[in-house]
Amino acid sequence: MAGLAGRRVLVVEDETLVAMLVEDTLADAGVVVLGPVATVAEALALLGSDRPDLAVLDLNLAGETSEPVADALVRMGVPFVVASGYGASGVPARLSGVPVLAKPYAPEELTAALARLPTA
Repeated sequence: MAGLAGRRVLVVEDETLVAMLVEDTLADAGVVVLGPVATVAEALALLGSDRPDLAVLDLNLAGETSEPVADALVRMGVPFVVASGYGASGVPARLSGVPVLAKPYAPEELTAALARLPTA
């Protein structure tokens, strides 16, 4: 997808197969993938040293909420999409304006959702 080529996208996903599929999908779209990372600590460490253009954030990381990562992205002004098996109902009210991809989603839904995000 031309609008994503060269963009730096942080991927926060704890399921290895899903993370690999997301990484492959984004690489095929010409994206520079940061991560994927599977924990809040890894994501926050990466954000401490690198600034993505966009992010894909799984809210439930092996039972740990990734809300601290979402809050950091908001503070940094980095647009992101939430990928959740719970759909929009699993998103905290303060993040209600963030686009949600309900799992499972097709690769083209991911790239389309990222392409619709504003430029940081």
